[in-house]
Formats: sequence, structure tokens, C-alpha cells
Amino acid sequence: AVGAPDALAAPVTVLVAFLGWIIGDYAHRYLRGEPGQRRFVTAYLATLAAVGAVIASDHLALLVGAWAASSVGLHQLLTFYRERPAAVVVAHKKFLASRLAEACLVAAMVLLVREWGSLDLAVLGARAAGAPQLPWSAGAAAALIAVAALLKCAQLPLHGWLIQVMEAPTPVSALLHAGVVNLGGYVLIRLAPLISASPVAEALLVVVGTTTAAAAGLVMLTRVTVKVRLAWSTCSQMGLMVTECGLGLYDLALLHLLAHALYKAHAFLTAGEAVLAAGERDLLDSSDGATRAPTAWTQTQALGLTLLLVAGSAALWHRWLGAPALPWLSGALLSCGLATLLWWPLARRRHGGRALIALVAAAQLYLGWHWLLSTSIPVGAPAAPGPLAAWSLLVFLALYYAQLPAGGRVPAALAGRAYDWVYAGFYLDERFTRLAFRLWPVRTPPLASRPPPAGRSSRTRSPA
Repeated sequence: AVGAPDALAAPVTVLVAFLGWIIGDYAHRYLRGEPGQRRFVTAYLATLAAVGAVIASDHLALLVGAWAASSVGLHQLLTFYRERPAAVVVAHKKFLASRLAEACLVAAMVLLVREWGSLDLAVLGARAAGAPQLPWSAGAAAALIAVAALLKCAQLPLHGWLIQVMEAPTPVSALLHAGVVNLGGYVLIRLAPLISASPVAEALLVVVGTTTAAAAGLVMLTRVTVKVRLAWSTCSQMGLMVTECGLGLYDLALLHLLAHALYKAHAFLTAGEAVLAAGERDLLDSSDGATRAPTAWTQTQALGLTLLLVAGSAALWHRWLGAPALPWLSGALLSCGLATLLWWPLARRRHGGRALIALVAAAQLYLGWHWLLSTSIPVGAPAAPGPLAAWSLLVFLALYYAQLPAGGRVPAALAGRAYDWVYAGFYLDERFTRLAFRLWPVRTPPLASRPPPAGRSSRTRSPA
């Protein structure tokens, strides 16, 4: 069961305050001289306040209202450049997805009130944990909450708005990817007893989450534009986060939320330096005289070594330091991520010692944070059914082995129609866009109101 709300909310509140300060300071410099700066500050602070209310709320109605308010504030930020048709179109797509999610949440609240007569999160958690089997209405409410979280976290096939919000200023991209889109994972953690008592909700989270994580991860590897690549990465990471919740790995999901928020804020705010860093890395790679690329056998060796290291480290932490046992599925997912550190050193037979040190350090850092969160903030839940765990493991193993061909880093990479489909995101967003605008069209700014081409006005800024 989820622990005290204050204990769970405290680290996330500190995270939001810290990121709000950093992004706000960056935005003050980035938008200096813009005619809409005051409007930006108002919407920015309102969005942060709504996010804080979601984190602090102990009542489902307040949580849903604050979540909807954060979406409204974010809409104003996404349309900061109102004269740009692309910004208006993408914000409209997000508006539709968010309203659909909120309709699911309202329906879930009605079902829970009719069944248990309360929307207090502590009461809902106790009722769900104490019931041998959820009543149909409570189970349906849990499934609706899971659907709402999937919509808010930009999961397939309604994910396109997250990829296409590049017309907003860079601080908005940082706030969205580091904070607002992560709220779906936080809400699932807060409602862990209810979600983990519903097999339908768990299955929805795992199937949609793993599919999104794998598909978006492959698409990301085909992109070369820095911020588009980061956006696809966020979509994939949100898929992994909701999968962790569906599998009952709530402590892992909380750690993932904190780490992803910090990483994405830094990545977007320093995106301008990424091109230079990539050029320097490619120069070093081409000058070291080693051209051997990793193979499937190299990947298998790296994964086997990493599994042994993670399993041995977890056993030592558990036996000598009294840390809680690491679930086997957490160890497997962690190994799939860390094993990539060994690919190129094993293939080139160079810098293996440095890579091994980095691997050991990363594993110990993860195990330490896992111990801290699982003991001070108990967010555990019953393990997910075996078929869901097996499905997740198979999907992530397939993604692990598909990374090199999809990224074009080995000979005979994905080519022709297969590569085109991956690069296009499997054309899922195009289908949703046509349907959405057929049902609810949006009026874009007229051509005369569009800004002049870059270079003709000092007010024109590059999209974020």
C-alpha cells in the first residue's frame, strides 16, 4: 500500500520547486524583451501552482481539478506564439486528449462515490486494499483512471502532440517534459492500492506502456533533430514509467520519475550544446582507428555480464546492508539499460575498464536510491501476474536487440519500407489527427498574421 501522502509528496514537491526555479530563471533571460513575457509568467506560475496542488491533494476531486487546471495553464504556454499555425494545431490536439482524459476521471469519481461514498485517497486506498476482489464499479473506475493516465502521459496512439510542441519556447518544452507529463505516473503511484487491485487496469498500463516504450524508443533512434529526439525519448520513458506501475514496481516508478524529470530539464535547457558535443564525440570515434561495430553476440555478452553484476550487487546490498530484496523484473529492466555501456568497449576491445567502472557505479547508485525510497517511502504493491511480467520482459529484450539496427549504427541496418515506417512513427499520429480534426476542427491564424521569416525581425525566435 502507498505510504503517508506527506512522505510520498515531499520529494516530488521539492523536485517541482527546484525545477520551477531553474526553468523560471532560464525563461527570464530567454524571453527578455518579448511583448508577451508578462502573459508567459502568469501562465507559468499558474501551471506550477496547479502541479503543486496535484502533488499535495489528498482528495480525488481536488486532484482531478488541479490536474485539469495544470492542463489549461500548459495550453496557454503552448500557444505563447499565437500567430504560429503549428502551435495552435498541436495545442488543440493536446486539448482534445486532455479533455478525454478528464472525462474518464470524472466518470471514475462518480463510480467510486456510488460504490464507497468517499473520494478521500486514504479511504479509497484502505477500501481497495481490504477488499478480496474489487466490485465491478471500483474496477471500472480503476481502469478509467489508468486510461486517463495513459492519455495524459502521451501514450500511443494519442502521442503526437508531445512530439510536435516545438513551436513553444524552450522553457515550456523543459516544463512539459520534465514536469507536467510526469504527473500521470505520480497519480498512479498515489492510487497504487486501487490500481494494483484491478487486473484490467494493470493490463492496460502494461500492454500500452510497453508498446509505446518500444515503438517510441525505435523512432527516437532514427531521428537526428535534437529536440524531436528528446520528445520521442520522453514518450518512450513515459511508457516505461506506466509499465512499472502496471507491474507493481511503484518504488522503481518513483525513482524513474525523479531521475527523468531532472535529466529532461537539463537536456532541454542545454539542447543547444548537444550538436557540438555530438560532433566532438564523432570526431573522437573516427580518429581512434577502431571501426568494429557491436554485433548481436556483443549485445548478449554485455547483457550477461550486466545481469551477473546487478544480481551480485543486489545480493550483497541485501545481505550485508539489510536493503530490501530487488525484484527480479527490476533487475532485468535495469540490466537492459546498463548493458549498453559495454557495447562499444566489448566490440572495439578498448576502454573496457572505464566502462566497467561506470557500470558498477551506476548499478550501486541505483541500488542505493532503491533502498532509500523503498524504506522511507513505502510504495510497494503485490507483484503483477506472471503473463504481464513475461510480456514486458520479452518486449524490452526485443527493444534491447533492435537498438543498433534502428539507430543505423551497424551494417545492414533497417532499410527501405521498414525504416520509413519507423521514421514516420508508424503513421499513427496522422490517423488520429485526421479523425480529431474531422470531429472538432480548429481555426488557425490567417496567413497575414504569421510572423516574417527569420532574420527580418529581432523579435523572431527559433522554435523550441
